[in-house]
Amino acid sequence: MLAVDQFRYGADNLGYVIHGGGEALIVDGGAVDEILAFLQRNGLNVRAIVNTHGHSDHTTGNNALRMRTGAQLLEPGELDDGAVIYLGGETVRVLRTPGHSRDSLCLYAGNALLTGDTLFNGTIGNCFTGDLRAFYESIRKLMAFPPDTIVYAGHDYVNDSIAFARRLEPDNGELERFLDRYDPGLVCSTLAEEALINPYLRFNEPSIIALMKSRGLPTGTEWERWQSLMSVE
Repeated sequence: MLAVDQFRYGADNLGYVIHGGGEALIVDGGAVDEILAFLQRNGLNVRAIVNTHGHSDHTTGNNALRMRTGAQLLEPGELDDGAVIYLGGETVRVLRTPGHSRDSLCLYAGNALLTGDTLFNGTIGNCFTGDLRAFYESIRKLMAFPPDTIVYAGHDYVNDSIAFARRLEPDNGELERFLDRYDPGLVCSTLAEEALINPYLRFNEPSIIALMKSRGLPTGTEWERWQSLMSVE
């Protein structure tokens, strides 16, 4: 069974090591020294290094990790949707999720979903591509995973995310309950929790629809609701 360990670096970045059967996959490995120490301590052989997308805050550890482990770097833009990375007899599945960037991807391992800057705990990433349709399709793809799927994101934006969600839904008691459970030492959520707190996964909820209507925004179809929600500040 695959395990996921999280490593903080920079102001709020989160990197990961997925491991099992003595093998490891490094994801967004900016915390180079901490990751290398973890690998040595646990006797793990690095199968590959991958980034959830090519933005520099996620790729910053690539060169050092390649030099010190000899592992192959898998470029996110070259990995196909549905591609499989084998790790200790288990599989890590690649999901192409364009929107934040054109090369954005997520990784599904066991019941863990590493979402990069596509889906955060409580919010989503900026749509730097400008392709709202692609981002919508990517979010819908992630929403289809089981409710107990654990979301491991590329940044810890929890406090700001909950503050924004509170402005949209001041009566949503789930926001405070989630914040009470928040642990900066291990930042994660389940998709079930996201369905209760993340406005960008709640575009079909009556409270969010009412909010958009109060602002004169279109709500007739799901696609219109998504576009309207993405315009809210």
